[in-house]
Amino acid sequence: MRAGREEDTVPDDQRGPAVTPRRRMVLDLLREAETPLGVNEVAERVGVHPNTVRFHLDALVSQGAVERTLEKLVGPGRPRTVYAPRPGMDRGGRRGYHLLARILLSRLASTGPDAGAEATEAGRSWGRYLVEQPPPFHRATGAESVGRLTGLLAELGFEPEAVDGGDEVPEGLRLRHCPFLELAEEFGPIVCPLHLGLMQGALAELRAPVEATRLEPFVEPDACLAHLTPAA
Repeated sequence: MRAGREEDTVPDDQRGPAVTPRRRMVLDLLREAETPLGVNEVAERVGVHPNTVRFHLDALVSQGAVERTLEKLVGPGRPRTVYAPRPGMDRGGRRGYHLLARILLSRLASTGPDAGAEATEAGRSWGRYLVEQPPPFHRATGAESVGRLTGLLAELGFEPEAVDGGDEVPEGLRLRHCPFLELAEEFGPIVCPLHLGLMQGALAELRAPVEATRLEPFVEPDACLAHLTPAA
């Protein structure tokens, strides 16, 4: 499968904070100024109402692009609030995390037949890290363990649902959404083992009496299926 252009494949939430043309104008003005500027100064130079400028400045502060400080006084009076660009690289630009993931996955895929096993092991490590740890000496039941695993997968965007099994532990989990869908379609032999390892690591960290033994990708038109069995 040939991926599209980078700007077509990067989700909106990975493109960085939105910088509108007006907000970009405000930011550029602050960068060109020799000293920090107040709201009224910015409004006069941009040619808009101070309330509009204040709105854009607040947004730039929350995005980490601008710093808000109180002007140092040289005489009596009340200090003004002034704004200046935050030193460092612009954080308002587009991100390329999807491209980064493709670069790393393509490199891993080129390492040979052990690539899937390496991905599974990486998933196990992160599964142990991401799942909420149980209290010391606590032995989770099968139902509790699957519940915690389901909660983790839901937080990660997999939209899991239990497959009826007749006991307290379901036969598996149906994953209705893949948060890495395009990458899974392109690098399935790596991404899918990573997902399985993620579940295995989480269950291991929970000391669960349940194991994730197999992951069937796209076993249904709209779902993957993770198989669960009682731990040996």
